[in-house]
Amino acid sequence: MNRRSFVQQSLAAALLTSPALAALAADNRYRTQIGLQLYTLRTPLAKDPKATLQAVADAGYQQVELYGFPNSQAQIDAARAAGLSLHSAHFEWDSVVNPKDAALSDFAKILDKAKESGLRHLVIPYLMPKNRNTLDDYRKVAENANRAAAMAKKSGIQLSYHNHNFEFAPLDGGKSGFDVFVEEFSADMKFELDVFWVVAAGLDPIRLLEKLKGRVTQLHLKDLKAGVKTPTFQTNMPEDAFRELGRGTIAMAPIIEAAAKAGVEHCHVEQDQSPDPLASVKQSIAYLKTL
Repeated sequence: MNRRSFVQQSLAAALLTSPALAALAADNRYRTQIGLQLYTLRTPLAKDPKATLQAVADAGYQQVELYGFPNSQAQIDAARAAGLSLHSAHFEWDSVVNPKDAALSDFAKILDKAKESGLRHLVIPYLMPKNRNTLDDYRKVAENANRAAAMAKKSGIQLSYHNHNFEFAPLDGGKSGFDVFVEEFSADMKFELDVFWVVAAGLDPIRLLEKLKGRVTQLHLKDLKAGVKTPTFQTNMPEDAFRELGRGTIAMAPIIEAAAKAGVEHCHVEQDQSPDPLASVKQSIAYLKTL
C-alpha cells in the first residue's frame, strides 16, 4: 500500500456532512446487531456496571466489545445479565507487543481466558511510543503479532490490530508503520479499522476498506467534529473532537456499506471522550436507526 495514494485521493468520500448519502436497509446486519466498545463507558462502568450495561441494552445495542481483558469480569457479568452478546475484547497488548518470553506465555493465558469467556476476537488496541518510533519497531510488532495470531487461530480466536492515526505517519522514505503492517501481517493476522482515526490521519476509510478487503474483521464507528485540522498523527486530540454519530463530518452509511463488501464481521460504536457517555451512545444508536 502506498500512503501517498491515499492522501492524493481526497477526503471527499469520508468528510461529508450529509448523513443521507446512502441509506441502509432496515435489516442491515450491522445496524441490527450493532456493538459498543465499552471503553466509551469506562467512567459509569466503574460506578455501576450492571445498571450501565442494562442501559446499553435498553438503548438497542446487541453486543459489546470488552476493554482491559482479561481484567474484565465485571463487564462480562454485567453484559450477560443484560442479555448482551460478547464476541470481542481489547486486551493487555504487552503480552504480544512486548512479551516476556519467546513462548508468549502471558498471551497463552489470555487465550485460555478468552476461550473460557466465549470470545472469538482479540484485538491489540494500542502501541506505546517506544514500539512505534521506526519502521523496524513496526516490523517487530508485526513479527510478534503473527506468532500470536497463529496461536490464537489454534484456539479458534481471531487476532486483530486496532489502528489510531500515528500508524499512518510517514517515516523512512515516506513509508508508514501501517504500510509495514499491511505488507507483513500474515494471513492469520487481521485489522480492526477505526474510521475516526483513519480520517484524522487524512485518509478515506472507504478506500482503505476496499484496499484491505478480506483483512478487516471489525470496524469502529465514531464521528469527527467539523473544523478539526487533518491530517494529524497526534492522539492527544481535543476532547470535543469526538462526536456522536451524525453530529460530525463522517458519513457513516457509505462506510457501513463498504464494510459489508469488505467482509467486515462486526461494527462497534465508540466515542473516546464525552461529557455524558451514556447520552452519547444513545444518540449514536438513534442516528444509526435513521439511516
